[in-house]
Order: sequence, then C-alpha cells, then structure tokens
Amino acid sequence: MTQTATPDRTAELQTLTSERILLLDGAMGVEIQKLGIGEADVRGERFADHHKELKNFGDLLCLTKPDAILGIHRAYLEAGSDIIETNSFGASPVGMLDFEFAEAGVDASALGREINTAAVRLAKQAAAEFTERTPDKPRFVAGSIGPTSKQMAISTRVDDPSHRDVVFMEMVDSYYQQARAMVEAGVDILLAETVIDTLNLKACLFAIERVFDDLGCRVPVMASGTFDKGGGTFVSGQSVEAFWNAVSHFPLFSVGMNCALGPDVMRPHLEELQRVADVAISCYPNAGLPNEMGEFDLDPAKMAPMVGEFAEQGWVNILGGCCGTTPAHIAAFAEAVKGVTPHKTTTVAPRLRLSGTQPMELRPESNFLMIGERTNVTGSKKFARLIKSENYEEAIEVAREQVENGANVIDVNMDEGLLDSEAEMQRFLRLIAGETDIAKVPVMIDSSKWSVLEAGLQAVQGKAIVNSISLKDGEEEFLRRARLCRQYGAAAVVMAFDEQGQAAEADEKVRICKRAYDLLTRAREEGGAGFPPEDIIFDPNILTVATGIEEHNPYAVNFIEATRQIKQVCPGAKVSGGVSNISFSFRGNDHVREAMHSVFLYHAIQAGLDMGIVNAGQLVVYDEIEPELKKLVEDVILNRDPEATEKLIDFAEKVKGQGGKVNVQDDAWRSEPVEKRLQHALIKGIVKHIDEDTEEARQKYPKCLDIIEGPLMDGMSTVGDLFGAGKMFLPQVVKSARVMKKAVAYLFPFMEAEKEAAGTAGTSRGRVLMATVKGDVHDIGKNIVGVVLGCNSFDVIDMGVMCPAETILEAASKEGVDIIGLSGLITPSLDEMVHFAKELERLQLNTPLLIGGATTSAKHTAVKIAPHYSGNVIHVLDASRSVGVVEKLLSKDNRPALEEENRRLQAELLAGYNKRSSANLVSYQHALENRFATDWASVDIPEPSFVGVRQLDDFPLEKLRDYIDWSPFFMTWEMKGKHPRIFDDPNLGVEAKKLFDDAQQLLDQIVSEKLFTAKGVYGFFPANSIGDDIVVFTDLDGAGERCRFHALRQQWERKGQTAFRSLADYIAPVDSGRLDYLGGFAVTAGLGCDELSAKYLKDHDDYNSIMVKALADRLAEAFAECLHAQARADWGYGKEEGLSSEDLIAEKYRGIRPAAGYPAQPDHTEKRTLFDLLDAEKATGITLTESYAMHPASSVSGLYFAHPEARYFAVDRLTKDQVEDYARRKGMPVAEVERWLSPNLGYEA
Repeated sequence: MTQTATPDRTAELQTLTSERILLLDGAMGVEIQKLGIGEADVRGERFADHHKELKNFGDLLCLTKPDAILGIHRAYLEAGSDIIETNSFGASPVGMLDFEFAEAGVDASALGREINTAAVRLAKQAAAEFTERTPDKPRFVAGSIGPTSKQMAISTRVDDPSHRDVVFMEMVDSYYQQARAMVEAGVDILLAETVIDTLNLKACLFAIERVFDDLGCRVPVMASGTFDKGGGTFVSGQSVEAFWNAVSHFPLFSVGMNCALGPDVMRPHLEELQRVADVAISCYPNAGLPNEMGEFDLDPAKMAPMVGEFAEQGWVNILGGCCGTTPAHIAAFAEAVKGVTPHKTTTVAPRLRLSGTQPMELRPESNFLMIGERTNVTGSKKFARLIKSENYEEAIEVAREQVENGANVIDVNMDEGLLDSEAEMQRFLRLIAGETDIAKVPVMIDSSKWSVLEAGLQAVQGKAIVNSISLKDGEEEFLRRARLCRQYGAAAVVMAFDEQGQAAEADEKVRICKRAYDLLTRAREEGGAGFPPEDIIFDPNILTVATGIEEHNPYAVNFIEATRQIKQVCPGAKVSGGVSNISFSFRGNDHVREAMHSVFLYHAIQAGLDMGIVNAGQLVVYDEIEPELKKLVEDVILNRDPEATEKLIDFAEKVKGQGGKVNVQDDAWRSEPVEKRLQHALIKGIVKHIDEDTEEARQKYPKCLDIIEGPLMDGMSTVGDLFGAGKMFLPQVVKSARVMKKAVAYLFPFMEAEKEAAGTAGTSRGRVLMATVKGDVHDIGKNIVGVVLGCNSFDVIDMGVMCPAETILEAASKEGVDIIGLSGLITPSLDEMVHFAKELERLQLNTPLLIGGATTSAKHTAVKIAPHYSGNVIHVLDASRSVGVVEKLLSKDNRPALEEENRRLQAELLAGYNKRSSANLVSYQHALENRFATDWASVDIPEPSFVGVRQLDDFPLEKLRDYIDWSPFFMTWEMKGKHPRIFDDPNLGVEAKKLFDDAQQLLDQIVSEKLFTAKGVYGFFPANSIGDDIVVFTDLDGAGERCRFHALRQQWERKGQTAFRSLADYIAPVDSGRLDYLGGFAVTAGLGCDELSAKYLKDHDDYNSIMVKALADRLAEAFAECLHAQARADWGYGKEEGLSSEDLIAEKYRGIRPAAGYPAQPDHTEKRTLFDLLDAEKATGITLTESYAMHPASSVSGLYFAHPEARYFAVDRLTKDQVEDYARRKGMPVAEVERWLSPNLGYEA
C-alpha cells in the first residue's frame, strides 16, 4: 500500500543546520555483527532455499529480522543522532543483481520496493518514538541509496576501455524505483552516499528529479562522495571542485564526504569542499582505515576530537560516522560538537563552472576560452577517417594534441551519415575518460541531433556543454531539451535560430537570444527551464564572409555587434561561436584563414566573445600578421570596403601554397696526496680532476663511506667553517657543493655494491625538508639554502616548487625529518605558510618550521604565522644564517636559548604591530576625499604612437645586457654591495669579481648559443578612471568597456601626509572630459632556463644551476627596463631622455611601471586582467599559477603610467570598508579578497 509522502522538511532542516550541528548515525554493519547475525538469520524462512549466499545483503533484515534493525536505530537515537539512515544501502535493482534473485524466480523490483518501504517504516517508527519523547529535538529519517557495484565513469575491463557494465538509463531506472518507494513510504530525506562514480550520482539525481515530478512533491536530498585509498581524488578520478561542479545543478540540501578515509586524511578535501559548495556540508568518515586485521583503529575517544576539530573550524553542518563507528562514537561526537557554531553556507559568485576530472571556471578576469575543434568528424577529415576506420588510438591523440595546444574544452562531434553517431559519441567519450591528460578538461558535446547530444550526456561524469539547442522546433521542444540539459547537469549553447530560421542580421540575432534567455531563466514552476544565466552560452551564428555574395559581407560585423548587445540584454550569459565558419570560402588556404580567425577574434573578444571553437594549435598572433594581409582581412571582417572580397581573393591567389679574463692556474696542488687534493678541490670549487682523484681514493680506502666521512667531509667542514667566519662567500660554497656532489655521484655505484656490508648511516647531522609552497614557482633562495646546509653535512630533502601542505607533511612524516623549511616569493605564499602552520598545530607536531623567501619577513612571521603553531617558527633571513639556526635547533644545549630569544623577538614584533595596527588608519571615505589631486585641465596627457599591442618574439639577449642591474645579482648570492663599487670592497671584492666573471662567461654562452628565449608583449589603451577603478575602452571614442583594473588606496596617515594615493589617481577621470591612456607589458627571459638549470643539476653542478636562474632573473628585469624605455619613446614623452644605463636603473625618468602583487597594488589577481588584455600567455608563453605566480619564474609584468607626477608608493594596511568596496567592485566575495590581501589587512579577518 502506498503511504502519503511526508511534507518537504527542507526549511525545517535548514533552520536547524544553521543553529546547531546535526548528528547522523554510525555504521549499521558493525551493529549487525555485534548481534551475531549469520546467514540463516538473514535468509529467514522466506529465503531459506535461495541458491546464493545472502549474508552480505544486510538490507534483507528489514524483512527477515526487523526487530534487530529497529533496535539498532534506537541505539543511535539514544546516543544523540538527529538523523538516522534506513537499512537500504544496496536495495536497488542494480544493487541486488549480485544476489541473483531474478534467476531464482523472484521479482527483484518488487522485492526491492518491499525492502525500501520496510526500511523507511522501521526507521520512522524509531524516530517518532524519540521525537515524541523530546519534541524540541525532532528526528529525521534519511533514505540510504548506495552506489551499487557497477561503475559508468570508468571501464572494468583492461582490454576494452570503452566497456561499461551498465548504461545510464539502466541506472536511472534502478535509482528511480528505490527513491520512489522510499518517498512514498514517507522518508524525510534521500541520501545518495558513498559515491565512487560521479556519473552514477548524476544518474541518481536524474532519477530523483523524475520521482519528484511524478509524485508532485519533494524531500531534501543529501549527496556524499568517497575518496580512493590514495586520498587525492574521488574514486572516479575527479578532484573535489570538479565533483562539485558536476553535481551542483541539483538543488541539494547538503553535500559531503563519507567512508573510505579516516578523518585525518579526509580533512584537506573537506576543507576544500566547504569552500566551493554553497549548500550545507556533511561529513561521516570511517573510524580510520581498516588495519591488517580488518579492524578500525579509531575508538570514540580518539575520533571525537578529530571530527570535533572540523566543527570548530566551521566546516560542517552534519556530522556522523561510517564504517567502524558505533553508538558510542556518536555519543562522543555529540559531546565534542556541543555548542559549536555550524558551518555558515559559502556564498559563491555566479560563474560558468565546468569540469572534467579537474574544474574549469570562467572568471571575470579569465582569458578567452578555447574550445578545441579537431575532434569533429565534420570539420576534420583526419579525425573522420580515424573514427570510420575504428583507429581510436590515433583519434585519442587528436584530442590529446588539442589539450596540449591549449584547448580549455574539447568539442566532440560524430555527425556523419555512415556512422552510428550515438554509439560513436558514447564510445569516444568513454575512451578519453580513461586518458588522464585529456579527461581533465571538460567536453563540449556537439551534434545537430538531440539523440546524439543525450547519448553524450549519459557518458560524461563532469559538467559538460551541450552544443546545441535552439527555438527551431518551437518553444515546447526547446524547453523540454533545456530542462533535460539542466537535469543532466550541463551548460548549453543556444543558437540564434528560431521557427523562421537562422538569424543573419544583428537585431534578429539579439531578438532570438533575448527570447531564449527569458524562457531559459524563468522558473520551471512558471513554465520556464530554471536555467542559471551563467550556464547559458549563446551562439549568434558565425557565418561565412567573402563568398562573393554581397548580402554575406556584413555577417562578421553583425556577429560582433550582436555579441555586444547580447552581453547587455542577457546579463550573466556567455557568447561563443564556431570561428572557422568565418573563413570557409578560403578552404585550402590556411595562411589566409588563420589571419581571418585572428582578426575576427580580436574584434569579437573586444565586443564580449567569451569562448570559441578553434583549432587550438593554429592561431596566429594578431600583431604578427603582415600589414598588407591584416588590412585586407580587416576590410573583409569589418566590411569597410565594397571591393574587400576581391582584393583578399587576389592576395590569396598570390600566397596560395605557401602554405672575461681567465685566471692563471696554479697546479702545484696536484702533487699533494690525494686527501689534500680532494680538500683543495672542495675549497676552491675545482671539478676538473674530481673523478680521477675520487677513483684514486677509492683504490686506497677500504670502503667508499670512509672517503665520504674522511677527506670529503673534512674538506666540507673547512668550507663550512670558512663560510661561517665570513671568509668564504656563497658563490664559492655553491661551487664547493658541486665538487662534493660529483665525488659522491662517482662513488654511488660502488657504494651500492658495498651497501649490504657497509651501509651509509652516520653521515648526516640531521634531516631538513625544504619546499616552495603551493602556487609558487620561485626557488633560487631555497636551492641556495639547501646547498649551504648540504655542505654542512645536513641531509636535505628538496620537494621542489608548488608543493601543497599535505604533500609536504606526508614527505616529512615518511622521511622522519628534523626541520621543515618553507620558501615563497609572491604574497599569496604567505597565506599558504599560515595554513601550513595551522596544519602542524592541528596534527600536534613539534617539528621546527623555518620561513624564508623574498616576500617573507620577521614581522610577518611573528604576526601571522607563529601565533598559529606552538612549535618553533623562525624566520631565516638568508642562507648564511640558516646553518647556525639549524645547528642550534638540533642541539640539546643550544636549542632552549634560541627558542627563548626567538619568542622574545616575536613577542616584541607582535606587540609593535598590534600598536601600529590600531592607529593611523583613516576611513576609506576620508582617503577618497583626500586623494592625490591633478589639474586635469592643464596636465600633459601624451598620446601614444599606436593603440593596441605589439609582440616581441625572440628579443635579442645581447641588447638586454646593457640594461642589467647587477646589484640584485650579488644580493642573490648574499654579497651585499652596489655594482660596480662592490669590486673595491676589501672583503668581498675579489670573490665578487670572480663571481661576476663566471656570470659573464655563462652569459656569453647563453647569448651566443641562444640558450634562453626572450619574449615580450606591450601595448597602450585608451582609458579613464572611475573612482578607484581604471576602465580600459575598446576604442578611442570611449564607448565600450574592454576591461577594468581595480586599484587600492592608501589609508595609513603618515606624519606630514596630505594625500592618500591610488594608481587610479594617475589616470584622468571619466568626467574630466579628457581621454587618457594606460600601458601594459609582460616579458620573460626564462624560456629555456628550467631546462638548462636542470641539465647542470643533473651533472651535480649546483653552482651553474643556480647561476642560470639568477641570470634569467636579471635578463627579465633588464627586458622590463629596456621595454619601458621603448614604451616611453612610443608614448612620445620619452623620446628626448638621453639617459645612461645607470640613470635608467635609478629610474630617472617620467612615469612608473607598477606590478600586481607589489606595494602599489598588492592584489596578485589583477594580473589576470592584464594577461587577458595583452593576450600575454599566447604572446609570450608566460602562464599564471593558481596563486598568480608567473611561470617561467624569470618573468615581469605590470602597467605603464605616464602621469608626470606618478611615483611609486605603498598601499600598506587597509580597513574593512575599503576591502568591502574593493570586493564589490571586483565581483568577488569579501572572504576571497581578504585571503588575497591578507598581509595588508589592518584588522582581523
């Protein structure tokens, strides 16, 4: 009998989860085992003769031993559970397949319905009893829906990666039957749990939505995923954020994690989930991982503080236990979270978010999104041939090539008359799902047939794009397909096509898109599709131009104008198009076609084009198109000349088918005994004879270890003593390390042969792990410290760059290190260091933490990092001090004094900061009212000689040498002094000159052999300021906004200060009546640096490895200086400067070039806007990491200001009113802005 479903209790649950943390129950299986229930008990009389073992199908106990299940529910409710789960984890038709009921003549569907109904009724009976006992604490029943043993996202057969044991609609039908039975039985919540396959979960959510539609009622839905044993991704390979993007279309009550991992391993992933998901967060981990005996190690006393810490962090709303947990665990959890404030739902900015196995987010500052077009049988003859011949291995390579060439999304199209398009679409999508480097990006499922689109949607676990739907078949069919796209969790491309056909004119394109937008965004209950605007992508039809038909001439202009208008009348929606369509009339002439694509994109992107289907490997740079061709193409694209087509055709026909001093060597030391020779080589850094001397020593000593512990370590000890006494300098120490490494490398194979007898223990004074933190690519300083420590007999474990906290901690535990050293150059790295200190404290470790890097300081360490860790946190200024600090930390006698002095100094710095933080900050309004003022009516505003961008490819390195400021080079090697005066220093002079000569010799080689490639891009743009924003216009009439830079304003009132500066003060305000200009640049000299550095490192040559990076840094800065001089000349005001190199280095010129992440604009995220404006990634090869560090590390970028009184300044500390205003202007949550500006906050966030 069907029971009336209970009312939707979502509002009640939302209120409760905002007031307190709700408790789930724990494991059902553990409690069943405690009762001693065996095979016969599960079978009962009804299934006594079943041919298959049923002990593992505990759900059956709802029918055969209901009192046992009722008792377990009551035990958890007594322990404090607010929500109990039904005993129905495997009771779906697919979930029951392994027990072969159908083979025994049992109607499995009917049996499943009976189990689910009984499971709900038993749980509701127990919940009602306890709610009646304490009405102020209502209890809820969650219907458990397990993942089944079948997977759709990955293959279960090694021989066929496209094979799936079950298909999407089979899973939908199975989940539908289970969910409907439970809703009809009156369940309060549906819980899809232990999700191992995101595609399975999408099928489950699809089915649940159908149940709600069919029954005309809803209940809250919870979803919970589980990680693989490695802990890095969900079992199906997705990251946390990618998983959330894939399922966030469904109106979940909560999302969370459960099962496979213990709370310690689950922690970083839970932290990420609560940051990205805008619903309640649940967590119910196992009691640790099963040990070798199959038992769980975390008892209630151990586990409660761990999950309690999640609550105290503000990460959870719902907490419980999975495998291995008991009522005693739940009772302990209840005590641990009593009175703790639950997670406050995260506010997530509305943006297009897609996913493969990795997330992809289209942020306001994002670059143009490229959709790879070559996996399309209608657009690529090669791909079509490969698919038709079933050569899937090569077809997969086509997809891989698109990703490697920069495609953010890959378009897959199988529309070919002789293909089974639906089957081929599913087969190919399943094949690439097994290729990790392809599967990471989202997919655009492309077809003119809805059946093919739907087949594709049923084969992707991430969030895909459907290409496309339209109004061609009327509103009813359009809305049906749109609702299905939404139900599958996809974004949708909507064509400018209606019942009257394809729109060609701009106003028609806009009219159709606005009509579709209104239908899509209208709520479902009001007859719409309930589509969020950010998931709508309009394609206003890129049609072919230069066909010879006059009516086709304005097609490109129409698209561009329509794009501009659509972005205005359809807020939040995106615009895309198939770029190659524009040039179909020039098929066979790639030279012209590529130019047409580049010109068209240049103008369309300025109008608001967000993405496009392109061949990611064949886009030419706009400014690299030869002038004649560019003019001809622009005349066609912009329809500027009635004879443009003929002129371009004529051109196409013509090009068709083109398709220092050397030191005198004193060799007297070579006659010394081998021990003396080895020591001499180490101290002098001479590698020439090291192999032969080491071999001679090997013949003399009984064991290789004796050589290392004897003459080699004696030599290194002397190096350490000389360095500590200031008698050797860093470059010499690094050379010594090179000799040591080469000697050890020579001995290594012989040591391996002796290993069993001799071993290698006893050579280390202690183990130090070093890492550049997550998001940062800079490592010169870290590498130098590592070399110095290694020279002093410390065992150094170098983790490299961009290291997440969990990776460092895992390595530290595995390697048993004594000290951890963190390095970073960019300001976001400071926040990562704070996070790492918190993790050390949470894990109750006592490992000393060293902090270093250019951005770090003793003050920041004392104020922001040390308070979060009760262990030692010490800021190490440079490599020369690292040895002394490490030695004292590892000395029982010296460590207490170091700790006491460090804490005293940090207390002083903290007190000083707190005193400073509470004073001298004016309000943001006051700062605005007292801004730096300019008489805009009379000030000189020079006009640049060109507007737009210019690209500098393979810029001559020789030209950059004259612009090098060598003083920072010596600072890198910790030799403090200005160049060239440093050569006259009585202590440093001789070694500084040797270092300089070595640098010149290597630089000569780099330049002559072109071992580095320097690339740059710069440009000028019409601009005005609006408040503290700088608006860049699309053209000289200032009509359209191309992008916007957001500036910050000083608020710290210094003595005698009359103005509070912002970079926006240097650009004429929009209401001044005068057009101004803003410049921008990005340069790198680091292309080839990493490879050359690695080559030296492989040869155990730390000296030249570090030297290479130091020189690349100098060349990059020289490039920036050189280009700034050119920019000033191009801008007009710098033509007559006549400055020397020294004058340039001293910046004795008009104008400034501030960089994002530096004092005048400390927000690194502004780099994204600059990079998009310049198309810098494409033009230079410089990329931005997740923390906005530039890679290669030897890169520089920034803005140009020409204002005659512009000068550099420091924004310094900020008040909350400015931060909130800045967040509003950027369209970014305040918490996210506070994270990026953490070092600058004048208040506690």
